[in-house]
Amino acid sequence: MNTENTHESRPARRLPIRPRRLRTTAAMRSLVAETTVSAKHLILPAFVRSGQNGPQEIGTLPGQYRHSLDSVRRLAAQCAEAGIGGIDLFGIPLPEEKDACGSPARDPQGILNRAIAAVREEVGDALVVCADTCLDEFTDHGHCGVTDENGVVDNDKTVALYAEMAVSQAQAGAHMVSPSGMMDGQVAAIREALDENGFTDVSVMAYSAKYASAFFGPFREAVDCCLKGDRKTYQQDPANRREGIREALLDIAEGADIVMVKPASHYLDVVCELAGQSPISVAAYQVSGEYSMVEAAAQRGWIDRERAVRESLTAITRAGADIILTYWALEYAQTMQA
Repeated sequence: MNTENTHESRPARRLPIRPRRLRTTAAMRSLVAETTVSAKHLILPAFVRSGQNGPQEIGTLPGQYRHSLDSVRRLAAQCAEAGIGGIDLFGIPLPEEKDACGSPARDPQGILNRAIAAVREEVGDALVVCADTCLDEFTDHGHCGVTDENGVVDNDKTVALYAEMAVSQAQAGAHMVSPSGMMDGQVAAIREALDENGFTDVSVMAYSAKYASAFFGPFREAVDCCLKGDRKTYQQDPANRREGIREALLDIAEGADIVMVKPASHYLDVVCELAGQSPISVAAYQVSGEYSMVEAAAQRGWIDRERAVRESLTAITRAGADIILTYWALEYAQTMQA
């Protein structure tokens, strides 16, 4: 018996339901895609360093730079032109400018406030100009707040400084401030200070569920962090999901406009659960370690870089994030969104 090519004449099975019909072409797959990553929902974190003459690539964040005031202006203009949603600015003072209470963070002539003013002057309202509202880059001990005689961060004294910092950022032109120190009551204090100083329209994006993660390593080099020890007494334990939801709900009650989960990719369960409960927008921060792992593997030819970037952003969006902070924001908008 000749069995050659008998499979070609075999009648098709009677399957009324064939999910593969909707995967036949790229156009079909695009038509039925359940999740779309939009550039307008992305925020680019950007670093500005005091005394910088131009952009300098960050070794642990290939393709990312410490900027001067001039180069961050150009970066912001590119972001606005590309149509991404916002830029989140981090200031890096000179080592000799740092002190125990992070006073350069509140100085109108400090590097972060000067960067906010420069970027706002450059882009106006075409881009949401956000500022990191935390002291870790500005303290000589590297913690996110002032410490007591035992080296423990004093929650309430730190919150008072955050409120001052947020007002100085609003005065510099920030559309949005972003407290990232995980201090109890920080959102309420910042909201009250902004309102009392006439900045009722300035938004607060709260780092609500920020975990004491191993994936922050490259960021700490980027901002010249001088931390000794860890931040486990104020950032969350990676083992806790419910605690993250509780923190976010507290921030919502205190007046946050957006709540955030950080990191993103390894905490998608938290993102998903928070998205199901939150009445306000949920952001997720795809942190430096998540970015650098993909870049390092791609450089070695172990993964398809562009596919990995797309897939990671899609996964975060699919989990329920309305906004993603990602170092790929500008590149995605310029080359990958189509």
